[in-house]
Amino acid sequence: MANPPSSWRSPRSRSRSPKVKRLPAWVNSSQFRAGLVWAALMAGLGVLAVNLFYVQIVKGPALRAVAASHQISVLRPFMPRRDIVDRLGNVLALDRPAYTLYAHPKLFKLSKEEIAEKLAPILDKPAADLVKQFNEGPSGIRVEYAIVEDTQERIRDLAIDGLEMIQHQERLYPYKEVAADIVGYVNGEHIGQAGLELSQENVLQRQSEPIRLRQMGDGSIMPDQIPSGFLNLDDLQLRLTIDTRLQRAIQPMLKKQVQAVNAKRGTVIVMDAQTGELISLVSEPSYDPNEYFKAKPEHLKSWAITDLYEPGSTFKPINIAIALEAKVATPDTVVDNSTQITVDGWPIQGGMGGSSSVTEVLIHSSNPGMVHIMDLLKPDVYYQWLRRLGLGGTTGIDLPAETPGQFRARKSFIETRIERAVMSFGQGLSLTPMQLVQLHGAIANGGKLVTPHVVQGLYNSKGQLYWKPNLRPARQVFSPATTKAVLKMMEGAVNEGTGKAARLPGYHVAGKTGTSQKANEFGGYSESAYVTSFVSVFPADKPRYVVLTVVDEPAGGGYGGTIAAPVGKQVMQAIANLKNIAPSMAVSPEGDEPDN
Repeated sequence: MANPPSSWRSPRSRSRSPKVKRLPAWVNSSQFRAGLVWAALMAGLGVLAVNLFYVQIVKGPALRAVAASHQISVLRPFMPRRDIVDRLGNVLALDRPAYTLYAHPKLFKLSKEEIAEKLAPILDKPAADLVKQFNEGPSGIRVEYAIVEDTQERIRDLAIDGLEMIQHQERLYPYKEVAADIVGYVNGEHIGQAGLELSQENVLQRQSEPIRLRQMGDGSIMPDQIPSGFLNLDDLQLRLTIDTRLQRAIQPMLKKQVQAVNAKRGTVIVMDAQTGELISLVSEPSYDPNEYFKAKPEHLKSWAITDLYEPGSTFKPINIAIALEAKVATPDTVVDNSTQITVDGWPIQGGMGGSSSVTEVLIHSSNPGMVHIMDLLKPDVYYQWLRRLGLGGTTGIDLPAETPGQFRARKSFIETRIERAVMSFGQGLSLTPMQLVQLHGAIANGGKLVTPHVVQGLYNSKGQLYWKPNLRPARQVFSPATTKAVLKMMEGAVNEGTGKAARLPGYHVAGKTGTSQKANEFGGYSESAYVTSFVSVFPADKPRYVVLTVVDEPAGGGYGGTIAAPVGKQVMQAIANLKNIAPSMAVSPEGDEPDN
């Protein structure tokens, strides 16, 4: 059969050919395609907008902080504390660079023994001790904490591999324990913990603002961003009223006496009665503020300010001044001064027998006579006077942690005669040695209560005053006539009475001894624990300085006239020498007489 022509297709094949659907005309239009592209662009822009909102608004602060941490460096420069100097410019505290020496034995190229031999004379340590330190570990061993610059340079010159020195600031106290009670100390963080370092922290600490510096890509500081003079330091110093020469003279005197009588502790205070300036404040035992961590906790405070005691007979001149000022007595008023009297069932001893004048009562420190003198005052008037003098309060001194005195409640004082009786000879109340000095300052300066203080102010290197503290204003409490009369009686107590051990040839000395029992934990008084003291005004003919010596708990007993007065005499002699106070009379000294 012949093949059909190529153009021929069977009907069946034609019926199976696919039918092609044509898209709507609008789909193939240019408008549709443009709209599709526009929609895709809008969707993309929407996604970008959402992401931009998330990055800039939601995560913006966090991202900016991250960027700033890489671009900006915050520098808070270390500002050394201001120096503390005494009234003559002697430096009592200063900042200096110091170095901590670390050893990394794993990096040693010499033997431990060889390195120890080289370091031993520089560090003033046995070589064997250094070897022992090197054996503590392979790295990071602290060999010495505070190395001065000269020592650091000597160690650096050795060029020993494995030794590292890290610089830090150190507070140095050149006079060590001599001024510890006053200056105090700072801890490892350079924060004041005691004395002026604590109470004057805001004055001693220079203020520094953080500096924000921009960094380049490699982390280095952009030089044009560093502010000029951002490390400029002022030359201000905290100047004190203290005379370090007197401090150094008194320290061994007090220490020797405390050790000689095996006492618990002692203190000497010297105050300029006219101004309230403290010329000296010494305590024993003391401590070295450079190594405060080695001291007993109780030695880190100035107990002349923080601890209370009953002043005993050293308070009698204050009571006499009250009686004279209230015009219930004169120096010549005669009162009963029996050997012993009984008040509310309690025996009070120490009288001379018979009658005595007010002056004789004070000179011979007679307790019964004092009771009768203060009985001349109405109880409420007596109480008001004691409050007026500040009992129960503080002096306002510029050293920290001053403890307010303790004083009887008004009702008890007025209604109970024995309360007033024991108050007349200085028991039944508690105050600090500093407050007793303030009260006797009023006797010395014509009747004004001045504020004891050790800070003169901030001075620059040219001696110009930049800042001075605000002190409580002086307050007149006694008349000059009253204080003059009391001073004369106190001079008699030194020349004729219980304070003979404090007589200083050629000088007028007014003083009063004291020997007071210490309270015990049962509400009574100890039979063996005493506080001995001696307070004086020197020179008495031209009153200037108040000197208080307190020796706490001398072993084996003793009195203010035998324990404290001899130290007071030595202190007054030192004052006369240092302040060029010439003798004003010729005196033939007589034998000393113990007091009560």
